[in-house]
Amino acid sequence: MPGKITSLLSPANIALNVQSTKRTGALNEVARLLENHPDVANFAGFYDELLARDRLDTTCLGNAIALPHARTEHVRKIVMAVGRSPAGIPFDANGEMVRLFFVLGTPKTKPGDYLAVVSALCKILKDPADRASFLNAATPEDFIAAIETAESKLGL
Repeated sequence: MPGKITSLLSPANIALNVQSTKRTGALNEVARLLENHPDVANFAGFYDELLARDRLDTTCLGNAIALPHARTEHVRKIVMAVGRSPAGIPFDANGEMVRLFFVLGTPKTKPGDYLAVVSALCKILKDPADRASFLNAATPEDFIAAIETAESKLGL
């Protein structure tokens, strides 16, 4: 099911200690986790579109979470990378500090899949206890397990 977040995650695509302290640097650091992903046909094109989308309007969802994304022909299937900044990164004009980044690339031809993934993410990110478990996961495997627990609670 395209709406199941755990199906999109692997430990290699999760950075739990983003080093960058600025928004664009953090986006680059997290997006680069997808550079060699088999479903990314053209990383440079995907990354350019990710930055272009991010410049249009904030991708900050509140609660220290951002969802930088691009609907693009440069990915074959939905891809996701996750970054976590322990200190937080100022992310928009209001100075919102973001600690969790879910970088998403989706094919332009699959808007339904994109909406299913975003909907599932929004549902699991609503619960403060779940957000805390994502922020406190010690390893990428623990992070994926926390997402799986949240999905199970919601019946996703």
